[in-house]
Amino acid sequence: MSKQNRKNRMLRVGLITIAVLVIAFVLRNIAVGWAPPRSQYPVQGVSVDASHGDIAWNVAGATGVDFAYIRATNGAEERDTRFAGNMQGARDSGIRYGAVHEYDLCRLATDQATMFVTTVPREENILPPAVRLAYENDCKDRPGRALVLSELNTFLNQIEGHSGKPAIIIVSPDFEEEYRISSGISRTFWLEGNFFPPDYATKPWVMWRASDMRRVSGIDGPVNWNVVRP
Repeated sequence: MSKQNRKNRMLRVGLITIAVLVIAFVLRNIAVGWAPPRSQYPVQGVSVDASHGDIAWNVAGATGVDFAYIRATNGAEERDTRFAGNMQGARDSGIRYGAVHEYDLCRLATDQATMFVTTVPREENILPPAVRLAYENDCKDRPGRALVLSELNTFLNQIEGHSGKPAIIIVSPDFEEEYRISSGISRTFWLEGNFFPPDYATKPWVMWRASDMRRVSGIDGPVNWNVVRP
């Protein structure tokens, strides 16, 4: 290969690399700003936790956050360190808010329920409690479906007795595939799937996590962006 041909080849490779980087940059900007159309889903909001730092709730509310689900507890031992502050900030900004519990297959339902009800106040205007079922903690146990459903029912009955409202179940695709929660528990479901409405449960979803990468003014880092089925 001649020296000129090598230069031409290197130039083509360089141009292709630049083009790929530009396309990736454009797609990223589209992704972090994307949300389903308000004409189709009028009510939209975020779910957040301590990892998002100090949230400027008045700014978030002014830029289209209608509601916020705030992580309160994880398993039977962990309280989110920013739950109380986030709840107060959302309340002061006029944003509707609710509490999320991250369910742990390795801990007893009653212990987890105790953690939740001693962390989340019973308030008339708070949104229904939400419990998330996913494989995102250190628990490696995979108990049988009958036991999982029994324990989950125990947990739900206790937190619903505290809140006075039926809970919402957030279930990840892999958790639903293994345990078929939507066909075993009669509750409202909140499903997950970036950009495309999910269909992996046996019941239609009432809430959809439409993106886990959206950027919102007033909140550090990407957030889960959720919509309500009208």
